[in-house]
Amino acid sequence: MTTPFLTTGESGIYESDVISGLRLIRGERHLLLESPESMDGLGSAVFGGGMVRLKRMVNIYVDRFYSCENPVRDIGLLLEQWGYPVTEAAGLLTAVQLRHVSVQEERNDEFAIMCCATAGVSNGARAGVERTTFPASWTPGTINIMLVIDGKMTPAAMVNAVITATEAKAAALSDLGVLDAENGLVATGTTTDSVVLGVTQRAGWELVHSYAGTATDIGGAIGRLVYAAVKESLTAAAGERG
Repeated sequence: MTTPFLTTGESGIYESDVISGLRLIRGERHLLLESPESMDGLGSAVFGGGMVRLKRMVNIYVDRFYSCENPVRDIGLLLEQWGYPVTEAAGLLTAVQLRHVSVQEERNDEFAIMCCATAGVSNGARAGVERTTFPASWTPGTINIMLVIDGKMTPAAMVNAVITATEAKAAALSDLGVLDAENGLVATGTTTDSVVLGVTQRAGWELVHSYAGTATDIGGAIGRLVYAAVKESLTAAAGERG
């Protein structure tokens, strides 16, 4: 499901239906996904990435002419400008219009998950083949995925969850027929994708998830939600262009 205040481009707050206290806030040029408690975090965000403690994830819009000389500094300054603590924060930059965000949620007796994705494929690419590459550099993200899991997971399962999310993203691109413009092959992602995962590790959950692959209940849910969010975001953008 897509939240109405996001599709209209208006500021607003969406309260999660499945994770108590989790809020998605649309502000000036950004989406803030904020948890009431600190979480175990894992992600590829340029600001606050790696294995960290997280309370908030911020997906920030920049235009395609953005100078990428110092994104860490720029994100830190924007968080301060908007009044968000820079500690326990992950910051992502995207050139995708934030009104094309998709939010997907699911809950059962073992976990609850919220997925928030913005997706564009102007630089679709296929992994595993010869193509143009560059030295280490950074550009705004084209497919940004923010995941929050209310449940207990081992560090290995968190890595597994990121793998499953990536597989689901690739499946969505394949089913939509997204191609690598350089070689015409089916794209597995874009050249600038990012994912951030936060896990509450809340004591109220009995089961500790040691795996999150596609054969597990939690991995299956992660895959469904990421697939749906990426597909819906891309479909919304395509519909607007059409």
